[in-house]
Amino acid sequence: MRKIVSFAVMMWVGNLAYADFSSFYPEAKLKPEQFSKINVGAGVTQRLAHGNLEYVTPYGIGYGKLGAFLNDDHDVGVQVGFRYPIILGTKDLNGFYLGAFAGHLKSKTVNGEKESQLGGGIDLSYVMLNKERISTFSVGIKAGEEITQGNQVIFETKPELQFAYTLSVGF
Repeated sequence: MRKIVSFAVMMWVGNLAYADFSSFYPEAKLKPEQFSKINVGAGVTQRLAHGNLEYVTPYGIGYGKLGAFLNDDHDVGVQVGFRYPIILGTKDLNGFYLGAFAGHLKSKTVNGEKESQLGGGIDLSYVMLNKERISTFSVGIKAGEEITQGNQVIFETKPELQFAYTLSVGF
């Protein structure tokens, strides 16, 4: 009997917590008729030249970047992220978006071996968004894993700035 009562109380409290939590959901700021859901383009993120795919929802913009680093080894790099609109213009969807990202941050060849640093960060972006295109300029702060080879530190774990520009067209 105690187990059943405990389970019933747990379910009741869980439902109350869920109902109370629903008021914290983000507000949908983008209207579907104002943008193209799928956008494909290209850009540069630090030393990563990439193609990108962006998916626009009423809550923000999700994106994936696939490209190659512009240093000697041209190692492949991938980043994924999401941007949420925080300040929009009064007439259009242009404005400031706050985002988070994760993926490859740097690449380097050391002693004939390719080394890539994985990590993540946050960014503040200015996005120009309409039905035909998305143009994004972002400045973020990133940090990645420390990579060593023997006693030599290849990449340190320290915060760094990341700059990015992308241009995508809608389909």
